[in-house]
Formats: sequence, C-alpha cells, structure tokens
Amino acid sequence: MNVLVTGGCGFLGSHVCEYYARRGDQVVSYDNMTKHELERAGFATGKARNHNRDFLAGLGVDLVTADIRDAEQLIDSAAGCDYIVHTAAQPAMTISVEDPALDLSSNVMGTFNVLETARRLKVPVASCATIHVYGNRINDTLTEGQARYARQPEAIDEDHPVLEGTLTPLHASKAGAELYVRTYIETYGVTAASFRLTGIYGPRQFGGEDHGWVANFAIRSVLKRPLTIYGTGKQVRDIVFAGDVCRAFDAFYQKRVPGIYNIGGGPNTAISLLECIALLEKLNGEKPDIRFGPDRHGDLRYFVCDVSKARSLLGWRPEVKPEPGIRALLEWIRQNRKCFGFTTESKGSLS
Repeated sequence: MNVLVTGGCGFLGSHVCEYYARRGDQVVSYDNMTKHELERAGFATGKARNHNRDFLAGLGVDLVTADIRDAEQLIDSAAGCDYIVHTAAQPAMTISVEDPALDLSSNVMGTFNVLETARRLKVPVASCATIHVYGNRINDTLTEGQARYARQPEAIDEDHPVLEGTLTPLHASKAGAELYVRTYIETYGVTAASFRLTGIYGPRQFGGEDHGWVANFAIRSVLKRPLTIYGTGKQVRDIVFAGDVCRAFDAFYQKRVPGIYNIGGGPNTAISLLECIALLEKLNGEKPDIRFGPDRHGDLRYFVCDVSKARSLLGWRPEVKPEPGIRALLEWIRQNRKCFGFTTESKGSLS
C-alpha cells in the first residue's frame, strides 16, 4: 500500500517509515526538517538532522520537505495514499510555554490539515496525541516510595478525566488536536484514531532537555555528560519501544476501529527516572553524573497506561521490555557518536 507519514524524518516517524518500507510498501516522508529542538539540545545539528533522512533515503522512502501547516502541499503530497500516519508535532512542554503560537499552529492547525486531507481523500488516519491531555492533577493521587511514585489503581484508562490540574499551552494544543480527531470521526465519518502516547524511546532518537528523556539520559550516559533531573527523580512513565508503536499504527489500519487509545508499555514497563539511571549504570558499567533541579511547571509525575482498549479493539499489546529496548538504544548511540557534538551546554530532564 501507499503510506504518508508526517514528521517522517523525526524519531517516531522514521520508525513508521522503516516499518512499512521494509514490508515493501510505498512510503512518503513529509517533514519540514526543522532544527529547533536539536539546536536547543546542543547536538551536531547538521549530522543529527540529516541522520534519519539519510537512513530513509537508503530504504527508498520518498522524501518531501514541507510543513503540515501548508494545507495545499500536504494534500498534493498525500494524493494516492492509502493511509496517513500523523507523527509531526511540537512535542515539548518547555517550547510550548516559550512559543505558544508555534505550539498552536503546529499541533492544532497542523492536525486539522491532516484530518481534512484524510477526509478529502477518504483514507484512514492515525494521529499522535499524548498522555499529557490528562493534565497533572494525577500528581495529587500519588504516594512516594524510595525510588518511585506509586498510585492505586496503577494503570489509567481512556475514561480518566482530561485537562485537570495546572495547564500549559501543550496541554491545550494536544487536547484541541484530539478534539478535532473526535469531531472528524463523529461529524464526517473519517476512520481516525488518536494515540495517547507515553515515554516513546528507541534508536534514532535525539532526546534533549525538552523532549525524549530516556534517550537524553542514555546519550549523556554514553558520552559522559552530566544530566539534570527536575524534581525528585521518582517520576514514573510506562515507556514504550518505537517498534511497538509502529505495530499499533498498523493494527489500527488493519482493524479500522475509530477512537482514542492509550498506547504505552503498561505496568510491565513502568520505570522511574532513578530506576532508568540505575539501569543505564548497569548496562554501561558506570554511574552517570547526576544533578538535580526544581520541579518544572506543568510536569506530570506519574503515568502508567491501561492499554486494555487497544488490546481488545485493535489486537495490539506492547512486547519490548525496558532492558533490551534501552540496550538497543545505547548500541545505536555508540555507533553514531559523531551526531552528538554538544556544541552548547544543555541539561537532561523529563518532559
């Protein structure tokens, strides 16, 4: 089939492109190739930005450099496609606070353009949301253990209230985009899904202080750079390997059951920042240099997905556990050290 992947040269998007290209499908990567996050992370920006693009070119992926906010270019590039996987976004809470206009235009108008394209072409679409749509009042339900926060019940399903607690522009834009997904399902009959994703990680992830904390910690541990934890380090996520998320996208295409889905690792992959650092120490044989900073505005201290809905309706479940997944990430980092120039000092954090 023909698949268009927005944000195709980004971390998750590149894995989706690879997933379908290796199956022999025709794949279009639609990406504006922004360098903003990479520059903030202090990496060797040119090498890092082109790394995934060059990888996809080697797989025969059709590469389109364009922005999801350009509605006409998007629909032209999608002509003839059978499925749209929408991974392009402004993903960072810190950037949303600094530049709410960028956040709004990328996440809301960009998603609107993708949905409108799917409607006009009559094709299914899966869109990336985030567990941040739940808000952070979950913080009030936690108990504090020695190495992690805990909660009962442990897992949170899609019926949990959304937008509770202290909100940031990212909460608003991601929830707004998801409302448009629901609207296009209910008003126009578009076969659409919104995936509330949590803690995605894996090879080809250039995690920095603003987004991608597992990769950020892994990169810094390999390159012997200090990392900063904001808060206690007991924050918990049910991290999910990129390959598992690709299978979730394909499961939606196969089953075609519209709706909102939690897509995470579930209780079996739940890990705190401190526990992740301990695992990195085990795998690297050396303890990272850790620094602590204050809590960040709007931070969610705990989230573990109940993925029962995706298992029941899509036939999907996560498979990769943290240790083998993080080992694969570390191996990729070691093989691609030249991409991480650290031209400026930056910090590691949960985002």
